[in-house]
Amino acid sequence: MNNKKRHWIWNFLLVLTVIVCTWALAMHYKNWVSLESDLIRVKSGFYNQSVKYQELDSVVFVARLPPMERLNGFSALEKEKGIFREFKDSLTDKKVYVFVDNISQQKIKLVYRDSVKLYLNLTDSVQTLDLYNKLALKGGNGMEAPN
Repeated sequence: MNNKKRHWIWNFLLVLTVIVCTWALAMHYKNWVSLESDLIRVKSGFYNQSVKYQELDSVVFVARLPPMERLNGFSALEKEKGIFREFKDSLTDKKVYVFVDNISQQKIKLVYRDSVKLYLNLTDSVQTLDLYNKLALKGGNGMEAPN
């Protein structure tokens, strides 16, 4: 019989790879939103963004995302996450941050620092509406009502 021993480092690398892939999937599985006293933090895996309430210019609901070019990020099933650039604004290097857990539902569009855009929603539409209402209250003037 052939008695070959596998080297322990290959087993270790295999297990480590499975753990890292599982961790990355779990971190990107949903958006982690935390409302603090002066800002909102949105995290999803490697992507995170913090927006101060005083920098908010508008908070609106949109039904669809505009056509954009993906700079980095991913799309999987109903999820769309990453950093994008709008087609109509391809001459300038304005980034659009997308944290969408359910592409078929309405999204919250935050515009801050005069022109930076962030689109987000949560898996549950009721939680998204609740988040919108909280942001509209904290953001102050210039906020539009949902559709």
